Amino acid sequence: MGERIQKVLARAGVASRRQVEEWIKAGRLAINGVPATLGAQLRARDKVTLDGRAVRVREPESAAAVVIYHRTPGRELAPSDAAESGRLFDKLPKRAGRRWVPVSPLPPNDGGLELLTSDGDLAQGLMRRLATLRILFSVRVRGELSQEQLARLQSGVIDEAATIEVESIEPAGGEGTNRWYTLSTRGARARDVHRLAQASGIDVSRLMRIGLGPVRMERALARERFRTLNPGESAHLYEIAGMTPSVQPERLARSPSRRTGKHRTGRKPDTRGRRQRGARQP
Repeated sequence: MGERIQKVLARAGVASRRQVEEWIKAGRLAINGVPATLGAQLRARDKVTLDGRAVRVREPESAAAVVIYHRTPGRELAPSDAAESGRLFDKLPKRAGRRWVPVSPLPPNDGGLELLTSDGDLAQGLMRRLATLRILFSVRVRGELSQEQLARLQSGVIDEAATIEVESIEPAGGEGTNRWYTLSTRGARARDVHRLAQASGIDVSRLMRIGLGPVRMERALARERFRTLNPGESAHLYEIAGMTPSVQPERLARSPSRRTGKHRTGRKPDTRGRRQRGARQP
C-alpha cells in the first residue's frame, strides 16, 4: 500500500499539501506518466513529474529544518509557490530533493521576519493555527499618532466586514516626521495592518514583521541573512501545529557574515602557538 501523494510530497518538503492539491487540479502533476488525482496513492517505485520534470521524492533522513530570514523590503521575492525561484530562496541552503515552504509570506513591499521550513506539513499546520498566534509588527508612520488615531488602531476595525484583534500599540522611538510603533496583534497579516492603518487615516511608510508566534527576529540578524532554529524552538513550532517530529530537527550552518563572508560559528579563533610571551608583535 502507498500513501496519498499530497502527504508524501509535503513530508518530503516539496510543497505544502494545499499547493500539491492545486498542482493536481491544474493537471501539472503526474504519476508514472498518468495525471495524478486527488488522494492518489504513491508507492516507493512510482515516478512523479511536475510539468513534465521529475520530482525527487525522498523521505527526509532527519526532521525538517526551520529557518528565520531577515527580508529586505521591496527587494526580494517570497512567492507562495515555493517551487518558483526567488531571490530569497536562492540564499537559503540547498537541500537535495526538498523545497523551502514559507509560513504566511510577507507582501513584496514589506520586510522583516520570514519563517520557512522544508516540512510542508509543518507549514500547513502553522497556517491552520495562524489566527491564534501573536504577530508583532514594527510600523513606521509619518508624524506622531494622535490619541484618536491610537484608539482607532486599537479597535482593529477595518470596515463593516473586517476586524483584526489588536492587543497593544507601543511607541518605539523615531525622530522628526518618522515615528515607530510596535503593534501586537493576534493572527493579523501585513496586508491587514496596512488596511487598518489606511482606514484610520494613518500614512505607513514602512512595515516590518518582527515576531510570528514564539519566534522573534533578533536585532543581530542582518538583512538578507538567516538563522536556523535550534531543536527546542523547532519542537515548539511542531507542538503548536499539533505535530510531533519523528527525530530531532536538522541543524544548518548560519548564513555568512556580510562583512567577512565567513560563517559565524560563535567560536573564538585559535591563537595558540602564534604568539609567545615577550615576542615582538608585528
